[in-house]
Amino acid sequence: MAGGDDRTPRDATPLEAAKTVFWAFFGVRRGADHASIRLRPWQIVVAGVLGAALFVFVIVTVVRLVTR
Repeated sequence: MAGGDDRTPRDATPLEAAKTVFWAFFGVRRGADHASIRLRPWQIVVAGVLGAALFVFVIVTVVRLVTR
């Protein structure tokens, strides 16, 4: 076919899923990344929960260090 990339997207690795969710927290994601990998819903949920837990842990740690 003319002008199209007929390759099917490959499944995302855990690191790619984590990177995608990380950038989604900021509201950005490259179009090339979107077209080249396929994210499963469970990958997004797991990466999002882990990312949110890490974010809360960092915030709590910083606040505890600052308020000593």
